Amino acid sequence: MRMKTSLDHLPAAKRRELDRVVEILRAEFEEAKIGASSEPRKSGQIYKIILFGSYARGGWVDEPHTAKGYRSDYDILIVVSHKKLTDYATYWYKAEDRLINEPTLKTPVQFIVHTLGDVNSQLAEGRYFFSDITKEGIALHEVPGHKLGTPKPPTPQAAYEMAKGYYERGLPRSEDAVRGYKFFLNDKNLKDAAFILHQAAERAYHTLLLTITLYSPAVHNIEFLRSLAESHDPRLIDAWPRDQRRHRRMFQLLKRAYVEARYSEHYEITREELEWLEGCVTNLHTCIAATCEDRLEAMRGEV
Repeated sequence: MRMKTSLDHLPAAKRRELDRVVEILRAEFEEAKIGASSEPRKSGQIYKIILFGSYARGGWVDEPHTAKGYRSDYDILIVVSHKKLTDYATYWYKAEDRLINEPTLKTPVQFIVHTLGDVNSQLAEGRYFFSDITKEGIALHEVPGHKLGTPKPPTPQAAYEMAKGYYERGLPRSEDAVRGYKFFLNDKNLKDAAFILHQAAERAYHTLLLTITLYSPAVHNIEFLRSLAESHDPRLIDAWPRDQRRHRRMFQLLKRAYVEARYSEHYEITREELEWLEGCVTNLHTCIAATCEDRLEAMRGEV
């Protein structure tokens, strides 16, 4: 499929930022390949860098100083030539660090990496997430001769059954994690409580994305999952207050818990902070249940 390439709907400052994003991603990828021994790694390529989400289709929000303090992220799909090149720890962690710390970027950047074969397989299976990218995404960088396949949507009945299964299995697993969190909290094991509460949030977001799009990226970064989820339903924004610095700091505490609560002796969190975060996760469950049930009702009407 031929993708859109125009960014004319974006302000000039946003276009300059995206140029810088592409420059950083390509530079860090080439740097990561230096010294590679295998041929797939030495000759590996980025076939496409695609902007998707709110900045691609319009409707982004950039209001960090308002009451809600919300700013949409740039959502990026990177398509590479070989599966080994999707390895985050080898090829992409430095790019992520640079994008976070780059002083010329005012807008947060989140990205996922897939091979061309995987993307086309997902399109053939009718995953709405990738189908929407082919329709709404904007190619920021492309190597000629590596086209995306044509989406083949599932039947309405098959899509409904898949989405219903994801929802009915996923949200209870998130609620189970909250019960585990409470056990550790009452046992005064605050680090394990933080890790399990992170799992509750992660599972909730995966549930929503699978129900809505039949796909969720295999990542544990709840900030990225939050960004993807909120782009589908702005009601989810209200689950996490972010207008105050302490609110943003506590969300980062939860995000960091996936690794640091398990492995770092320096990770600290209080019972009061955990209870505040628990309230946010409870609100998140309510919002996600409403979004998923609305989606399933609409899908049921198409069967």
